[in-house]
Order: sequence, then structure tokens, then C-alpha cells
Amino acid sequence: MKTILTPKAPQPGGHYSQAIVHNKMVYVSGQLPIDPQTGQKQFGSIEEQTEQVLKNLAAILTAADSDSDHVLKTTVYVSDIGLWDKVNAVYAHFFGEHRPARTVVPTRNLHFGFLIEMDAIAAVIKKA
Repeated sequence: MKTILTPKAPQPGGHYSQAIVHNKMVYVSGQLPIDPQTGQKQFGSIEEQTEQVLKNLAAILTAADSDSDHVLKTTVYVSDIGLWDKVNAVYAHFFGEHRPARTVVPTRNLHFGFLIEMDAIAAVIKKA
């Protein structure tokens, strides 16, 4: 097992890892819209929050020798299902033709009052 910790994604705020690599699989912890360079919480539009979450996810995947084309599954937690069309548009742009399996979980409250959180499972594409 290998623990992933990159300065290009928000540092864990508790007792967890950004990701764990095991048996050529990457398990990425839930990512929030936090700018890793400044530590600032991004409370902009749902589109801006989704973009930041996906940037954080991409940075962790890179550190784990994977990428967005090798994401097998995501779980997307959204504070208001009415925002879903906007989230899905940003998500579709990020993944392009690749369509990972996905679960969408509408929830009332997310940490710090964010509108979105996302975790992922991906395959390693390089020797880990």
C-alpha cells in the first residue's frame, strides 16, 4: 500500500490520506473546492467549485501515476440536486469522451457549507 500526498492538492484536514494506491488501484478521498496553493476555500458558483474539485482530483491522480482517463468510478455529493445540470456540464467537459461509472448523492449539508464534494477510484497507469 502506498499513501499519496501532493502539495498540488489540499492537505488532509483530518486523519486520512489524499489517496491510497493498492493493487494498481487509486482510491481518492473526497475532494472539496479548496485552492491547494493558498488554502482558501472556494465559495464561488457551483461551476467554479466543481472545477476546483476536479483540479484537485487531477493533481492527486497525477501524483498516484494515474489520470482522468483511468478513473473507473466517482461519487459526487451535491448540496442541491437542482444544481446538477451545471455540475454535469463541468464534469462532462473535464472527462470528455471518457465516461466513468458514477453515483450522485444529493445531500443537504457539506463540510464548510460547500456545494460539492467528489471522490474517485482509478487505475494506475504507470509502475507505482
